[in-house]
Amino acid sequence: MPLRLKAVSSAVLAAALLSAAGLAAGSAAAQPGPGYLPYDARRGVFSFAPGLDDSLPAVVQVTTLGQSRGPTSEASDPKPFASGSGVIIDAAEGVLITNNHVVEGGRKFTVDLTDGRLFDAVLVGTDKATDIAVLKIVPDGRPLNLSQVQTVDSDTLRTGDLAFAVGYPLGLDQTLTMGVISGLNRSGLGDAVEDYIQTDAAVNSGNSGGPLLDSRGRLIGINTSILSGGFGGGNDGIAFAVPSRIMLYVAEQLRKDGEVKRGQTGAIFASLTAERARELGLGIVRGAVVADVAPGSPAERAGLRHDDVITRIQGRPVANAGSINATVGIAAPDSSLSVVYLRGGREATTDLPVETLVETPVVVGAFGARAYGAALRDSDGGPLVTAVEAGSPAAQGELTAGDVVTAVGGAATADARAAAEALRAASGSVELSVTRNGEARTLTLTL
Repeated sequence: MPLRLKAVSSAVLAAALLSAAGLAAGSAAAQPGPGYLPYDARRGVFSFAPGLDDSLPAVVQVTTLGQSRGPTSEASDPKPFASGSGVIIDAAEGVLITNNHVVEGGRKFTVDLTDGRLFDAVLVGTDKATDIAVLKIVPDGRPLNLSQVQTVDSDTLRTGDLAFAVGYPLGLDQTLTMGVISGLNRSGLGDAVEDYIQTDAAVNSGNSGGPLLDSRGRLIGINTSILSGGFGGGNDGIAFAVPSRIMLYVAEQLRKDGEVKRGQTGAIFASLTAERARELGLGIVRGAVVADVAPGSPAERAGLRHDDVITRIQGRPVANAGSINATVGIAAPDSSLSVVYLRGGREATTDLPVETLVETPVVVGAFGARAYGAALRDSDGGPLVTAVEAGSPAAQGELTAGDVVTAVGGAATADARAAAEALRAASGSVELSVTRNGEARTLTLTL
C-alpha cells in the first residue's frame, strides 16, 4: 500500500508539472499563479529566474577599509578589513542598505556592482540595535544607471513561503540560494530590537547585509546572522534576516536624521514560557509578561502592572518579548501603541505611550518610587529596596536589595513615597537608617 500511494503521488506531481508546461506554452516569461510552477517555455524549464532578474543587479558587494597598523610608508592608506553584501533601495540617490557589523569601524567604503563597476560610498548612518547601516554611492562623473529592488511588507509573510538569499559569500561572486521561510518573530539572539525572519536558505560569511527576496524578487528582509552548531561557523540551515517592516523604518530615520531616535515605555518584558503560564493559571504560551514597571513611567500611567501578559500590540499577535521590543523600537517618540493584555485571566486593553524619557534622580509613581538608583516598593515593614542600579549613588552608599529604609536624614519614612520625597529634598550627603536581615544599620548616600 505505501508503494502504491507513493506511485500515485508521483503521477500526480508529474501531471501537475506537465499541466504547468502546457499552461505556459508559447510564453518565454515565468507565469506565476496558483496551481503551477513558473515555467520558461522558450527553454522548456521551470525557473524563478525571470521573476528575480530585475532584482539581482541591485545586490552589491560592500568592502570596508580601515586604518593600516603596519609601520610602512603606506601606513596611512586604509586597507580592506571587512566585506559583505548590500542592496540598493533608491537608484536615483544611490542609497543602499547593509549591516552595521559590515561597516563598523570603517574609514572608507567601496561598492562593487554586478556589471563590474566600482564606486566609493559614504556612510549615511548606522543603527546597532537592528544591525542596519545605510550607505550612499558617490558619483564620479560616470552615469550611475543603478537598479533597485521592490520592497514588500514583511507582515504579509507566512511560514512556508519561498525565500531567496543573494550576496557574496565566502569570497565568491554574486550567489543565489533558495529555501523557505522557516519561522517568524524570532528573538533572543542578543540585539536590542529583534523580530527576525528565519530561513533555511544557505547564508554564509559574506552574505551579511544582502537581501532576502520572495519568489517575485521583492525585498522582504536583510540577512544578518546565522545559527551554527559547528566549530567552523558554516551554514546549518538556520539564518536570520531583519524584516522589511523594521528595516524600512530604520533606513528612513538614518536618511533623515543620521540616527534612530527611540522612545521608551518604562516597562521590562519577559517572554511567556509554559512554566510561567502555569504559575499565572493561563492556557497559552505565546505572549510577553510585564516583569517590571518603572515608577511614574508611561507604562505605569497606562495601567500596566507586574505579571500582566501582553497578547497583542498594534493589532499584531505577540509571540514573545521580542515582539514587544521590536514594536516599541520602531515607534516614534511621543506616539502611542494599542495593547491587549491579560490580568487574572481577564482581557483588557490600553494605550501604551512611547516617550523620550528624561533621566531624573527621583521619580515617584503610583506603586513605588525610584531614587538615586534604588527602586523602592511599599512593604509591611516600610519602604523596601527591590533593586539597586550598579554604579549609582545608592550602590556607592552600599544600599542593597532587601534593605528596608526606616528613616532619611533622621526623619521616619512610612512608605516608598515618603522615602523618595525625603531624598528629593536632601542635598550633599544624607544618612539613611535601614534594616537589613533584622539588623539596624546607618548608611551615607552622597547625592
